[in-house]
Amino acid sequence: MGIGVLEIRDCLALGAIFSATDSVCTLQVLNQDETPFLYSVVFGEGVVNDATSVVLFNAIQNFDLTNINFVTVLHLFLNFSYLFIVSTILGVVAGLLSAYTIKKLYFGRHSTDREIAVMILMAYLSYMLSELFDLSAILTVFFCGIVMSHYTWHNVTESSRITTKHVFATLSFISEIFIFLYVGMDALDIEKWNAVKSSPGKSVGVSSILLGLVLLGRAAFVFPLSFLSNLKKSESEKINFNQQVTIWWAGLMRGAVSMALAYKQFTLSGHTQQQENAMMITSTITVVLFSTVVFGFLTKPLIRFMLPSPKPLTRMLSSDSSPKSLQNPLLGNGVDSEADLGSPNVHRPTSLRMLLTNSTHTVHHYWRKFDDSFMRPVFGGRGFVPFVPGSPTEQSVHQLT
Repeated sequence: MGIGVLEIRDCLALGAIFSATDSVCTLQVLNQDETPFLYSVVFGEGVVNDATSVVLFNAIQNFDLTNINFVTVLHLFLNFSYLFIVSTILGVVAGLLSAYTIKKLYFGRHSTDREIAVMILMAYLSYMLSELFDLSAILTVFFCGIVMSHYTWHNVTESSRITTKHVFATLSFISEIFIFLYVGMDALDIEKWNAVKSSPGKSVGVSSILLGLVLLGRAAFVFPLSFLSNLKKSESEKINFNQQVTIWWAGLMRGAVSMALAYKQFTLSGHTQQQENAMMITSTITVVLFSTVVFGFLTKPLIRFMLPSPKPLTRMLSSDSSPKSLQNPLLGNGVDSEADLGSPNVHRPTSLRMLLTNSTHTVHHYWRKFDDSFMRPVFGGRGFVPFVPGSPTEQSVHQLT
């Protein structure tokens, strides 16, 4: 394409840059009660994908890849595994530490402000520790958040739970708006576009090649893995072709993570004087904008075509349990509903909550037993919150009795 010579580090970095997907648009269209398994697959891949891409990108930056050989590849793999595993462990440990601290910190139960402050500071502690040990902060914070939502969040009073839910939802929304504004301003960066305006055809060609590789790479990842996954599943649990196409489509869109990594790789403090670097940045911006606008616009009609709505009776049965089952247990300390879902008449989960609470696989079943027997009695969680006189928990108990 005549864009100059890219080093092996740049090529590997491009792979990590375009591995970061943005499946938010697809999740907005998918119904988590009509297709709980598909929703969980797309959501799970989306939340882990960005963190993994950043870890892989950082691992590439830490090595001299001018003379690549088997030893270099092995070291790169070991460094990636080290960052991924240790960052995950640190996030889990920080989350468990926050759960145990808030569970034992009885003076905080008399003040919603203190409880919320401790939760936020403990979450921020995971980020500080990750930066201190040169690990992946995004991965550490992500797993810390998972653990805190499973244990810590249930150890505070009801008023604190409601407040933290709305506070973090508001902060999340503000952060998304800021990212959209920042990405939009970067897309209009005159310096980068002036560097490539002399060869617009070349820029379009590079963008088209990158977009085509994204389509092919996504297909080469989704369909073979879906085929292997179906080999061990029963006929009713297999991922059909329409669902595979939906999973493939959900990972085609690229977002702010790709742009941020591209700027980090091909600029120096946000500026570049090399045409090939400016070409890669503008091509990344083009792919992000095209995939977000065009693919995002086509997402809803495509999913409606590939996954038609179920019959009205099925929709009524799903909607009866969806709103309260997904929200009320988050605000209460009641006993787990696994016993209710153990009815022999329930064969397949009809909602996302049933999919998560019904232990249909051996690993999930033994994890729930271990969690109920050892983890939740020590670190708290739903059903294991200490009884505090005068707390909202006491009031709800008196109302029930």
